[in-house]
Amino acid sequence: MKAEILKMLKERRGFVSGQELCEELGVSRTAVWKAVNQLKAEGWPIEAVRSQGYRLTGEADVMTSSELATILNTSWVGRRLAYFDETDSTNIQARKLAEAGAPHGTLVVADCQNAGKGRRGRTWSSPRGMGIWMSILLRPSFPPMCASMLTLVAGMAVVRGVEQACSLHPLIKWPNDLVLEGKKICGILTEMSTEDEEIRYVVTGIGINVNNEEFPPEIRETAASLRMELGHAVRRSPVIAETARAFEEYYEIFSRTRDMSGLREIYDGLLVNRGREVCVLDSKGSYRGRALGIDDEGSLLVEREDGQVVHVISGEVSVRGVYGYV
Repeated sequence: MKAEILKMLKERRGFVSGQELCEELGVSRTAVWKAVNQLKAEGWPIEAVRSQGYRLTGEADVMTSSELATILNTSWVGRRLAYFDETDSTNIQARKLAEAGAPHGTLVVADCQNAGKGRRGRTWSSPRGMGIWMSILLRPSFPPMCASMLTLVAGMAVVRGVEQACSLHPLIKWPNDLVLEGKKICGILTEMSTEDEEIRYVVTGIGINVNNEEFPPEIRETAASLRMELGHAVRRSPVIAETARAFEEYYEIFSRTRDMSGLREIYDGLLVNRGREVCVLDSKGSYRGRALGIDDEGSLLVEREDGQVVHVISGEVSVRGVYGYV
């Protein structure tokens, strides 16, 4: 009921009478009053005036299931929504839901993670109220070899989401980071469960630094946030909504081709490394070259100094700029 009340207050932008809310929702005035007070406790600035009703007096960076339900404008991402005020990791929770039978498109969001995970087992700082910590559960029909490319699909979706919600223009550092002004604002982690050479489910986790104003010393030189770039606080739910909508669009294209051929041109246009010299950190030996873009399988094409073009696979190596993070 809170979601329905919040949606009506957002749509009207003026007073909505208690009687109208009662009739629309089929509940008592007491139930409406309790729901409004709960919304106010969550942080929504709601004014109540006798004989006029209730109205929103401003926006707020509130992250609750009610808020997300009112703002998501998607066909299947988030139709099943799981919100946590605090959890270990949204990827862990998404996998638990998957094992319990949760459907394709289930969206898991948390205000705080105490065991956030990054690539290669690294931890991911996920303080309360500062960022977007979300995971999308997928049950695709394509073969397991395609799953790693979902990290690239998600990266494109986050770029679109940030552009639409914040008018910022991040770029992608292949394969799983987004950067603004050369500093990391987002990381993506895709995990998969298979059985008999078929995908049972895939979980794509997305972590975006939104309202952080400082970072731990070990990442201070390479990390940034949307707030730091804009100079003011950012509402997180619109970024989630726009990212989810973009993910649906790109995922549908990817599902038809089962590779990056339908998205390759767009992805290459967002690639911060493209045309630049990079250092490929391979366990077999590091080397330098010029990043050309990606191939249809999502590998990074790197032209070595001898003219040989290498197809770099994300699971095997890391790529760094020769003179810094990008």
